[in-house]
Amino acid sequence: MKVAQRIAWYLGGFGIGLLILFFFLGGKKTSCDYGPNDRVLKNIRIKDRVLSEAALVSLKSKQLDTSAISTLLYDGTVDFGESITNLDSCNVYIINGEVSEKKLQLKIQNCTNRATVLSLKEVTN
Repeated sequence: MKVAQRIAWYLGGFGIGLLILFFFLGGKKTSCDYGPNDRVLKNIRIKDRVLSEAALVSLKSKQLDTSAISTLLYDGTVDFGESITNLDSCNVYIINGEVSEKKLQLKIQNCTNRATVLSLKEVTN
């Protein structure tokens, strides 16, 4: 079998495999959250969220609502250098992102059953 034929067979099988995957996984809510940043954000998103008084005051002063926190949890990046990740019970994560043209930093405590938003502040560079 020539190299061109091998490549053609390979690409044909690969294409059929992609079609099968698209058919089976097309309508489902599947995600590929394998990186550390994505795993932490997904873990926080699926838990009940509680806002501290400081976070509520900060949201009100910046004229934002709780959708800003949801946006940060989808599009933000976790700063593992500033986060406290070696605790037994509840790790504290710092999440940076941009909402409504404002650069924000979210400090959130991620426990087993719930995630508590400790603070939200605007970051200037």
